Amino acid sequence: MTPADAPLVTAWFRDHARDLPWRRPGFTAWGTLVSEFMLQQTQVARVVPILEAWVERWPTPADLAAAPAAEVLRAWGRLGYPRRALALHACATAIAERHGNVVPESVEALLALPGIGDYTARAIAVFAHGRRHPVVDTNVRRVVARAVQGVGRPGPPNARRDLPAMAALLPEDLGEQRAFNAAMMEIGAIVCTSRSPRCDECPLEAVCAWRAAGCPTSDGPPARRQARFEGSDRQLRGRVMAELRASDVPVTAAELAQVLPNTEVRERVVAGLLRDGLASRTPDGLTLPA
Repeated sequence: MTPADAPLVTAWFRDHARDLPWRRPGFTAWGTLVSEFMLQQTQVARVVPILEAWVERWPTPADLAAAPAAEVLRAWGRLGYPRRALALHACATAIAERHGNVVPESVEALLALPGIGDYTARAIAVFAHGRRHPVVDTNVRRVVARAVQGVGRPGPPNARRDLPAMAALLPEDLGEQRAFNAAMMEIGAIVCTSRSPRCDECPLEAVCAWRAAGCPTSDGPPARRQARFEGSDRQLRGRVMAELRASDVPVTAAELAQVLPNTEVRERVVAGLLRDGLASRTPDGLTLPA
């Protein structure tokens, strides 16, 4: 694959892209920002219904900033990693107070907001505002590694290497580069997958260096296995958070003991939630933060 092959990617995207809210005409920059927070470590299918409910309920940053943290956490539901909800709440507050309730356009201004890192800042700048930047996630890194470099698995993430590699492929036209960024992510998500790539459906099949080399087995480090969820503190924290979201009054110590019978585990999990600002302790028990 070379920069001249970009039209293959964007043409495929226009015909095969999934219909997702943040890709529809008129979707707001604020909605795009919310979607990027929600999509971190969470599957698209789980995000879509909650995202749509959020942007209807809180259509601007100021609307979300005015909401109590407890309501924000309840609306976050079972998306997981609820600290993202608090970070999004803080981000909305900063946009409302510092930027006149308008999502900033530059990567530098976006990086100064709470909860936004380099990938998220670039994604918002490109997809919400049409700025020209390479957007590189795990899926893009895999497509570039295969199609351009001819290896089956990318090396460890390295911005100094990954961003220039993607930037070299971007079309000059602003609209096309936006579509190209999204298309490379989509190809990696649904076609050039990690374990079962569907090369015969890929728009880059004829120009893919890895395909031309016979799809050699990668000599790079194996893909990192996701930590086991069942029985993990993350799962147990989720159980406690579910109880707090479902209750309008403090959850008592006796009720928490029914959720987590092991005293040592319960104390560790509760201490973590308190430390992360996801719960508050009152004389009557545990609640969501005010």
